[in-house]
Amino acid sequence: MSETATHEVTLLVRRDCPACDTAAAEIDGVCSEMGVSWSTSDVDADAELRAEYGDRVPVILVDGVEHGFWKVEPQRLRAALAR
Repeated sequence: MSETATHEVTLLVRRDCPACDTAAAEIDGVCSEMGVSWSTSDVDADAELRAEYGDRVPVILVDGVEHGFWKVEPQRLRAALAR
């Protein structure tokens, strides 16, 4: 019995953030290519997220663990999702 690895990708964003919009487009491209679903979460809607990540959005989480911030590294994200 073999298991297929599934991953959860979350992009932490805030409103009116051009870098967040760019990151979302890049993540959408990589995740679509690899068949992985992803979501966004607004750091300003959650006090804990805002306290931890507020000054460095966008932040990419893979399986709940910080993968990167400020910009997407497509090759690195592909590698993480291929594991």
